Formats: sequence, C-alpha cells, structure tokens
Amino acid sequence: MTRWWFCLRNLLVCLVGTTSAFAADVATIKPSDLAEFDQQPKPVRELIERALKLTRMDLGYKYGSADPKNGGMDCSGTVAYLLKSDGFEHVPRQANQMYVWAWKHDGITPVVSSDLKSFQFSRIKPGDLMFWSGTYSVKREPPVTHVMLYLGRLKKDGRRVMFGASDGRRFNRKSMSGVSVFDLELPRQGSKSRFLGYAPIPGMRQRIEEAVHATVQVAQPVQQAPSGEASAPPAQVAN
Repeated sequence: MTRWWFCLRNLLVCLVGTTSAFAADVATIKPSDLAEFDQQPKPVRELIERALKLTRMDLGYKYGSADPKNGGMDCSGTVAYLLKSDGFEHVPRQANQMYVWAWKHDGITPVVSSDLKSFQFSRIKPGDLMFWSGTYSVKREPPVTHVMLYLGRLKKDGRRVMFGASDGRRFNRKSMSGVSVFDLELPRQGSKSRFLGYAPIPGMRQRIEEAVHATVQVAQPVQQAPSGEASAPPAQVAN
C-alpha cells in the first residue's frame, strides 16, 4: 500500500470513527495457474488452496481486522487468519511479530537486491512468508510493516505472485484493494519502503517431513510368507 493512501485512510478512520472495509477490488487465480503447484508437498498445496479460496470471498482491505466476517482484513490479519485456520499454532498477529517468529525458527533469508532475477531469490519457495518495512509510518521493533505469502510463478508468463491483503498493490498492472493475489514487485528506487526478505512458515518443514513419511509408510509393501507356509515367529532374544 502506498504511504499517502494509508495515512489518508487512517485520517478518515479517526474522523468518521469507523474501520469499515473499503470496497473490494481483488484478483484471483486457480492453483493450476501456478507453474510449480503440482510439484509442491501436500501441506503447501493445501495452504495455497486455502489462500486462493479467500481471494474469492470479495474481502476488502480493513485495517485492524483479522477476521473475514468483518468484510475485510489487513495484511498481517490475513496471513494470521490463513495460518491459524490451517492449524498452525502460536501465530503472531502483527507483521513485525511474525518476522521475529520466523527468524527464531528457521531464520530469514535477507534480500538487499532490487532485482527479482537476483540470486537472492533462488531459495524462495511457494508458501514462504515475505516481509517489508517502511510501507507506512509506525514505531515498532523490528520496524516490519508488511507481510505476504509467496505463491510461485504463473504458468502463462512466469510472473512471481503472492497472496495477502493490500490497498494499492497491483496484479497484472491493475491496482487491487482487499484480500487478493498480487504481483511480487520490489520497491522502486527512492521509495521509503524496503523488501527485507523471506522465510519458511515455522512448523511447515515438520509438516512436510511428516507428510513424506506417511506417504512412504503407505507405499511400503507388506511382507507375506510364501503360499502354503506359515511366516516364521519373531526371534527370541535371550535374557
């Protein structure tokens, strides 16, 4: 979201005394539109499917909301709601708290480049959290102000896309407002905002390992004795 629009909206909230959601103008895609979707582990696919369902609910941007029943949500509220509804525990509410949460678990991959083709994006995976600072003026430590969920690349043109809530970020060159799919765009030169980096969701790695283990267990053939023979009893261990 642009800084001036965020300040204007907050001014209107103070004057009118409401935090009602602004009209939604959102974009959505199908999981099959993502080039890497089918190659993702089951827990990641399920998370992305849940995220895309939210983009089809016509939810506006509502500062301070973390519940779609309010008609809209803000950026960290959207991510927090998604993760909690998917069973992740101890999910913080604010973007800066999510940054600390991710940093303490698997760490943050920092990004200082302003080029999406940089090697610094070589490790980003669908389902990762992404963090920005300076998207609006607020005093907090660390000064993280924005969070989104990385979805991957589109099949049709290879664009990187993300999920979350914003009032001004774009999809396919059009400004969106609400819980939506957005193009992953880095701050322009001279902007006060800064892309900080990305990180896996705390607990996702364990989920993936458990899903892989369960799949291997199901796939293992059951050993049977040859036809007409009784299987040998287990060996006795001498005391």
